[in-house]
Amino acid sequence: MAILFEIKHVTGYKYANPVTFGTHRAMFLPRPAARGRLLSWSARTSLASRIRWVSDSLSNNVTVMEFTEPGKELTFTFQFRGIHFGAKDVEEFPLEKRAEQVPLQYTPDEWTDLSVYLRPHAEDPDASVAAWAKSFVADNQDRTTDVLRRMLDTFHDTFRYNARDAEGTQSPGETLSSKSGTCRDYAWLMIETLRRLGFASRFVSGYIYDAALDGGEVGMTGSGATHAWLQVFLPGAGWMHYDPTNRISAGYDLIAVAIGRHPGQAVPLAGSWAGKTQDYLGMSVNVTVRKLGDVSDSSEG
Repeated sequence: MAILFEIKHVTGYKYANPVTFGTHRAMFLPRPAARGRLLSWSARTSLASRIRWVSDSLSNNVTVMEFTEPGKELTFTFQFRGIHFGAKDVEEFPLEKRAEQVPLQYTPDEWTDLSVYLRPHAEDPDASVAAWAKSFVADNQDRTTDVLRRMLDTFHDTFRYNARDAEGTQSPGETLSSKSGTCRDYAWLMIETLRRLGFASRFVSGYIYDAALDGGEVGMTGSGATHAWLQVFLPGAGWMHYDPTNRISAGYDLIAVAIGRHPGQAVPLAGSWAGKTQDYLGMSVNVTVRKLGDVSDSSEG
């Protein structure tokens, strides 16, 4: 199924006195992919800026904005419209035989291409993440889809979502110990857990469609802002989406913008400013994801 959607992402900063701004980099345009198509997009800033578009080493779309004048307020408005193709469940993508059970069997070429997503990135000083990873596999061998579903269920049933204003991502050990965190924390813990079981996994930042905004009854955690989840490479299916915050697999409601080996490579908006620390009054973020209608699937030769 395909849907026509529109996303508007507004981020604003306020200061008590005029400050100067350094270069800012934003990731808000979806990645080039077979499951999506961009129809139009725009980027605007409340202060005069030079805007250019680049691609980073992971093929993420990056908007680079340079400022020459000071101000007491700075607002970024990103807007785009596109078509999103999605599936309701991972079962719609049959796995190859070598991927049906844990541990997965990647080919030599896959190992070479996926090595950066297979190696754990975060420290695990007390081996708590490694021990937690083993708890999801029965008798050292288990069905791949069962292990992934069991992990999503555990986040949903035993963790507490805890929004916070502080920047950055908790370490996997912190999130596991407190059984709480944001969508970025959940995704990072699940990634590092899966890597310790031999799954190639990567961090994803993007947007989530919340049917409640269009009159649906069930609201999604993480809507109204950028969202984070992960992708797992499963031979036969490819890179599949898993959202531990909302217990989503396959990614029908998820629109990927940026991927990374770790959360620091997929920051939605980053930049610098110069002025007195006490001048900073805070920031606001508002994201709306609207479904404009269904689109008939078609194939082009």
